[in-house]
Amino acid sequence: MSEWTDQTAPSLEDFARIGQAAFEALPEPFKSLAGEVLIRVDDFPAEDILAELGIEDPFELTGLYSGVNIAYRDAGGPAAEASWVFLYRRPILDEWAERGDISLSDLIAHVLVHEIGHHVGLSDEDIDRIEGD
Repeated sequence: MSEWTDQTAPSLEDFARIGQAAFEALPEPFKSLAGEVLIRVDDFPAEDILAELGIEDPFELTGLYSGVNIAYRDAGGPAAEASWVFLYRRPILDEWAERGDISLSDLIAHVLVHEIGHHVGLSDEDIDRIEGD
């Protein structure tokens, strides 16, 4: 059994690479719909985001979509501002360690797909229902 003395947790850059690979592996037409979304990896969400969402424990938020979802955009043009998917490294690592039933790459992909779901106009309930099917 490894003592983990010579290993470190995946870095922000590692997460970004895994997230980009997950994005590249998205099936069509989902990938085309998500095409303009920018992916950013941070250790934790910003304090103002947590306050806005009414979340006290920063480990409770693994990802966030920020932008105007495509359902609410002017049909003739791009969004007024960039759409972002934030992946939060420390909460994702915490969930991964607690669960033990999913690879880190699969969990990052799951969070990414969930947040891109918001980009295409799906609610949490819609996403949960799709994942259940």
